[in-house]
Amino acid sequence: MSPIVIVGAGIIGTSIAYDLQSRGKTVVIVDKDAPGKGASFGNMASIAVTEFMPASRPGVWAQMPKWMLDPEGPVRVRPGYMPKLLPWFLRFLLASRPSKLRELEAAGAVLCGRVYEDLNALLKKTGLEHMLSQEGCLSLYTDEAEFRADREHIEILERFGFRHEVLDGSVIRDLEPALTHKIGKAVLFPDNRSIADPYKLVVALAEQFNALGGRIEQGEVAEFEQTDNQVSAVKLKDGRRLEASEVVLAAGAFTSRLSAMLSEHIPLETERGYHTQIMAPGISMKHSIIWPARAFMVTPTAGGIRVGGTVEMAGLDANPDYRRAKVLVKRAKEALPELKAEQTSEWMGHRPALPDTVPVMGRSAKRRNVFYATGHGHLGLTYGATTGRLMADLITGATPPVDMAPYRVDRF
Repeated sequence: MSPIVIVGAGIIGTSIAYDLQSRGKTVVIVDKDAPGKGASFGNMASIAVTEFMPASRPGVWAQMPKWMLDPEGPVRVRPGYMPKLLPWFLRFLLASRPSKLRELEAAGAVLCGRVYEDLNALLKKTGLEHMLSQEGCLSLYTDEAEFRADREHIEILERFGFRHEVLDGSVIRDLEPALTHKIGKAVLFPDNRSIADPYKLVVALAEQFNALGGRIEQGEVAEFEQTDNQVSAVKLKDGRRLEASEVVLAAGAFTSRLSAMLSEHIPLETERGYHTQIMAPGISMKHSIIWPARAFMVTPTAGGIRVGGTVEMAGLDANPDYRRAKVLVKRAKEALPELKAEQTSEWMGHRPALPDTVPVMGRSAKRRNVFYATGHGHLGLTYGATTGRLMADLITGATPPVDMAPYRVDRF
């Protein structure tokens, strides 16, 4: 019997592979890079269960013109890439209809509502519980006006029952003494915990996958051999050929290039994200922080403090613009005045972005033994264990614990 071939060795592909291998399947992971070296290497390490709401909601639209005109704003589109983005933006616009927003919110809330059930089970099974922090995330506001501007977000969380606590004054600095006194209000999200090192988590999961008999091949996919409306083998650019009983495409933002080989279009873009890893920050932090009005996040992770955020739309091939990372550090110093940007490294990675913010998870509409797991956006780490569970159910013929229709590939 040929193995199940999973293309993609990030948190999504590795979680699916581990779950399938632990169910007795024979699985091969293939990726052009080593496990965890893509978006999983530099994400913000957050289990962000309160961040499922669609990017196309009115509160975001209202700020978009201001952001786009600001060269240091949280959203930037490189001018030369704009024509290619127009079809994606049209779908983004269609996803902003009130009735559609309610559907998308519900689809995201269902996934976030079961994140810890799946994540805790995975970490316990693999002995990696120490990777998950016990502290939550603080959302920061200078005043009531900034807080009201983010009220739409809070109201969505209230509707779906996600925990949060509004804090004022000195209580905030009791939790995080390094914060500036300019912060007059905060919301604590106790369930937005973080991972000690997201790259090391993927590496550890890949090692356990290997220990169960799984195999990892490093190489770039060149084409798919197809017979009888299914994929029989994955061919790599170096000439290797991997026979496959099923194929799972979980290559993040690069999945659209793979699906195009199968004549299956997915409106998948890359939201290029930047981070600066600071290894001698001069401060200590327990919680991660976000400042919505400044559009950045800071997380204690990977042995230091990581500053990240913003969205750049420029495709998969353009060179990084590390000015974006430097802007984020400047803003982080507004929140953390004693922060020292010493022993730093900068990084850029590709978030896989669908126009409706809901991931694709399910069987191909065109090839009966092909499955997709992509488009997780900012929530790849958050959804990793849950995606592994749901996709393993689908692939093995078990009934998933949630309705998978909202995540089908042919919904656009």
